[in-house]
Amino acid sequence: MTKFLLGILTGILLTFFMAVFVVALIASLSPGQPSIQKDSILTMRLRGDIPEHAASEFSIQWLRHGPPPTLLDLRNALKEASGDERISALVLESGGLGTGWAKAQEIRYGIENFKKSGKPVIALLDNAGTIDYFVSSSADEIYMVPEAILDMKGLRAEVSFYADTLEKLGIEAEVERIGKYKSAAEPFSRSSMSDEYREVVNSVLDDLYTRFIAAVAKSREKPDDAFRALLDEGPFLSSDAVEAGLIDGLKYEDQFRDYVKEKLEQEEWREVTFSNYRKPFESATGFGGGDQIAVVYAVGDIMSGNSEVDPFLDARILGDESFAKTLREVREKDDVKAVILRVNSPGGDAFASDRMWREVNLLREKKPLVVSMSNVAASGGYYISMAQAPVVAYPGTFTGSIGVIYGKMNLRGLYDKIGVKKEILTRGRFAAIDSDYRPLSREERAKLRHEIQAVYKTFVQKVADSRERSWDEIDEVAQGRVWLGNQAYEKGLVDELGGFDRAIELAQQAAELQDGEYRLVPYPAPQQLIEALFDLDRFAWKGSLRLPSHLNPKRFAISPSLLEGGVLRLAPYTITVQ
Repeated sequence: MTKFLLGILTGILLTFFMAVFVVALIASLSPGQPSIQKDSILTMRLRGDIPEHAASEFSIQWLRHGPPPTLLDLRNALKEASGDERISALVLESGGLGTGWAKAQEIRYGIENFKKSGKPVIALLDNAGTIDYFVSSSADEIYMVPEAILDMKGLRAEVSFYADTLEKLGIEAEVERIGKYKSAAEPFSRSSMSDEYREVVNSVLDDLYTRFIAAVAKSREKPDDAFRALLDEGPFLSSDAVEAGLIDGLKYEDQFRDYVKEKLEQEEWREVTFSNYRKPFESATGFGGGDQIAVVYAVGDIMSGNSEVDPFLDARILGDESFAKTLREVREKDDVKAVILRVNSPGGDAFASDRMWREVNLLREKKPLVVSMSNVAASGGYYISMAQAPVVAYPGTFTGSIGVIYGKMNLRGLYDKIGVKKEILTRGRFAAIDSDYRPLSREERAKLRHEIQAVYKTFVQKVADSRERSWDEIDEVAQGRVWLGNQAYEKGLVDELGGFDRAIELAQQAAELQDGEYRLVPYPAPQQLIEALFDLDRFAWKGSLRLPSHLNPKRFAISPSLLEGGVLRLAPYTITVQ
């Protein structure tokens, strides 16, 4: 009977994989992309998150919506379209954009550069939030669907605290930290913010709020104070948004298209979607031989082992072994003339971070390197960026968090509640220091504090060496504090403020490459369909428990690193500012 059931299960799995393969094959053999006609309107639909890196060339979402654009895809397409005589205008359709502030700034950079071509940019908003409006406000005109809502009402930060819940379950979070602002574990050990945590969050809110107001007020040609007063009246019905001067008018999609045609003096709507524009653009510039500027992605929580890449959903775990393999590949390629390390990581395992730091520095010794920070490059994410190379961050990047924590969960109370008993037999003074069945003793805490103090000193020293400053100077701005990109620039923790354009420019200058002499190539390369279907490693996260999707830590803003425990360089990135 067992063999019979196993055979049925195997047959079902094989049928599923074959069906997916056939569908993808049919899609790949379908007629080529339509040619782009003169006076075409490039349409970009901005919804959900904009990924940094495509883990796979195939995904379930691809079957329904086409491959999602990466942030670099958007930048490249906008840059190409600005000089493409076939493109007459850019239309933005936005609603439910869920990307972070740094990524939103990159999209704004791209739109503002496109506008320099003299071509109009017109936006149509559905039910839209603050990020949608921040991006769309860079357009020449903004329209909104009638009866929609502009859910823009200022900014707020929400931080969840679980200590009381854990106490009811009989679980105690035991934490040691170096750095008075190192608050990554506070949600598990406290029921409210510490004064230091509150100071940082208020600083983040103040900075983002001020910059948001300045950027949008300038785009809408309003005084900062007037726009700030308007925010206090939000959220807005679409009619109220028009009256307040936040929106230029209300139009249904068909009315919007008629208006754009009239504005452009075109008789028909010649739309080219981003997906249809991207493929011809990529086939012309993204493949073949020639010199490369490699864009190496360091995305996700840092942990030991292989990266956990789910090609059907998203890459979440940045494994030190996979990362090192990618860097070695890039290091040995003769056609790679320069490297951009694109970091979007809150950190994680301290020792994995150190191994990755070493590989980054070995790469820098052989090839020109530029670090480009995305939404977050903090703690371990900042650590791996310290390679005596130029560091470029967005004003809204979360970075710094130079500090160390040790954490473990004491589950004794939970075990007692559910009737689980353990006996611990040891040989060695500290053999049970990481046991989940007992609290830390005073002696064990002293031992751990000594160790993480040593890790912190090393962290600060490596930052000091890379930034060419003294240990004391870095310690003063360290202490586990998170800084926004512009604050980090003022403190000397990053070199420049900017996005992909500036990072590419620096890499190009370092490699002495001229425009048109190189290609931007992402690493690691997206997984091919056949690899995605038969990569069994993705079903098993080596060295740790893979939680069911409905219990995935990301859904609760909990870092997998914290669930693993140990010595961590991890940022308090669970702050959500919206």
